[in-house]
Amino acid sequence: MEFGFGSGILTGVRNDASGTYTPIRFGALQDVAIEWNGDVKELYSTGQFPIDTARGKTKISGKAKVTEIKGDMYNSLFFGQTLATGQLKYAFNESTTLGTGAASYTVANSGSTPLVDQGVFLGTNGNQFSAVSSSPGSNQYVFTASTGVYLFSTHSAGLGVFVNYTYTVTSGVNIAIANQFMGTTPRFKATLFQQYPNSSSQIVLVLNSCVSTRLTFPTRLDDYVIQDIDFSAFADSAGNVGSWNSAN
Repeated sequence: MEFGFGSGILTGVRNDASGTYTPIRFGALQDVAIEWNGDVKELYSTGQFPIDTARGKTKISGKAKVTEIKGDMYNSLFFGQTLATGQLKYAFNESTTLGTGAASYTVANSGSTPLVDQGVFLGTNGNQFSAVSSSPGSNQYVFTASTGVYLFSTHSAGLGVFVNYTYTVTSGVNIAIANQFMGTTPRFKATLFQQYPNSSSQIVLVLNSCVSTRLTFPTRLDDYVIQDIDFSAFADSAGNVGSWNSAN
């Protein structure tokens, strides 16, 4: 007799293109559901009940909930594009008190171009300033992306403000999501491993060829981001779907 307990471990390794790919673990896995759905055809004659049944098309689908945020997982198992080094970061509510005269402020990350303005807010009540192209007036500003300088009018002198912008760093990763041709689909082998109560009692399910069908990134107030990664499995080029391995 064998039982299962816990979410197990799920990995996927891309196998639709030449080259060596690193197996990607679905990090901080919450749960996995693998489902087989078969169409059953029923043969009737003169009676009320079928005299025979046969299974036709069968679909294998998987659903995984993960909490670890991993760019290489998104790219390898869903987008299938180029994973590059360098990360876009967000400077949130960088605070400063404006000087006298035609006040200006140079952001802390002015050397990390390109810079993109994400808004300026008054420190006392959160009211938003308006961006203009030149000659700012009251509650207005001009942002120069090449230098990271916010320019304000004399009306804003002495005010405390929060500036927000995005900038780039050399650490981290990014995926440039291009609009590829329809049919472009990264494929991967999925392996689900679970053991309980010890290493002598294991269940290992292998699905040879899978494609991701759904990826979510749901943020919540006062809770963790739990991402859904859904996928479908099908037979590989040799006609093999995978294997189910257990002690009994």
